Amino acid sequence: MFSNPNLLKHDTFTDMLWAVYHLIDELESREDFHALPNSDIKHLGGDITRACGLQALEWVEHMRYLKERYPYLFSIAVRKNPFADNSIIVKDQL
Repeated sequence: MFSNPNLLKHDTFTDMLWAVYHLIDELESREDFHALPNSDIKHLGGDITRACGLQALEWVEHMRYLKERYPYLFSIAVRKNPFADNSIIVKDQL
């Protein structure tokens, strides 16, 4: 995926992918999470914070793009908001 030249044009998206894949690699490299030293827990916490933060930024940018160019897709995407505790899909319930 990272060899795709189109991804290199989207710096923030590429940064998000690197952060997510780094986190996956870190998590897969550990066998027992209960026996981790505090330094590893702190490191993983930073990796999780980075990956989640970058994903949230990408989601906001994607919503902005959809709103401008594809309002019909934006409508359902906002209602399926992954950050809302009680996403309501049916418009009558809004």
